[in-house]
Amino acid sequence: MTLKSIKAGVLSIAYEQHGAADGWPCILGHGFPYDPQAYAEAARPLVEAGALLIVPYLRGFGPTRFLSPLTPRSGEQAALGADLLALMDALGVERGVLAGYDWGGRAACVVAALRPRRVVALVSGNSYNIQDIAHAMEPAPPTEEAALWYQYYFHNERGRQGLTKDRRGVARVLWGQWSPTWAFDEATFDRTASAFDNPDFVDVVIHSYRHRYGLVAGDPAYAEIEAALAAQPPIAVPSITIDGDSDGVNPGTAHHAKKFTRPHEHRVFKGTGHNLPQERPRDWARAVIDARAMALG
Repeated sequence: MTLKSIKAGVLSIAYEQHGAADGWPCILGHGFPYDPQAYAEAARPLVEAGALLIVPYLRGFGPTRFLSPLTPRSGEQAALGADLLALMDALGVERGVLAGYDWGGRAACVVAALRPRRVVALVSGNSYNIQDIAHAMEPAPPTEEAALWYQYYFHNERGRQGLTKDRRGVARVLWGQWSPTWAFDEATFDRTASAFDNPDFVDVVIHSYRHRYGLVAGDPAYAEIEAALAAQPPIAVPSITIDGDSDGVNPGTAHHAKKFTRPHEHRVFKGTGHNLPQERPRDWARAVIDARAMALG
């Protein structure tokens, strides 16, 4: 693994690179509150299958930095998708396999939906990850609402102060609740938690969880992308989607199948929570390899 950085759009994006430079490009996106460590074990089988892996730190995480202090610290879905596309452009990746979960899966879905010619195949944890902001205020069943406590916490200044005061403490609680069957140790958590020390972490996270409910405005630079996403566009690339049957924050997304209009397969990882690639690295890698094979026919 090599840690690199590159100017891409409004960011200097830090990323891990695994595999030979002439391998088939594959970009892996992590979620909140995680980092590229989520793919540490999945990387080996993918590199053995010939992949050139690019695993970026998302905006607000790890060594990734904004180039200007004037750029809004937006965490909206359009910004995440724009970052991924800018990274592909900066690296000269014309077409690649995109795979991710949570925030990273959302970025991959945005690019796959709006720029399908740039995507060979998609692997998405929790399926169609594009937010339907226009309907965000429609309540879910009470059991699902209870799992979203952290989002409502972040909607007010008490939550911002709580995250600022103890970002690791908040993340540690979420890891346990979202992946109740994953027996991770404190060393594993600590390796990732350093990524939350990014000076923009709190601002990006708070904006993300307020914007998705329509509570704050987005960055005007991404208004056109957000308008396109408001139409809930289908994803027209070969795709494999994945749920964990023990996911403590997502009740399952098999019903999203209608949003995928090219060859599509939905998989369920038994005994697995939200952090799919880190909990089941070989099964995740297998999904990425299979998605690419599906695309290549």
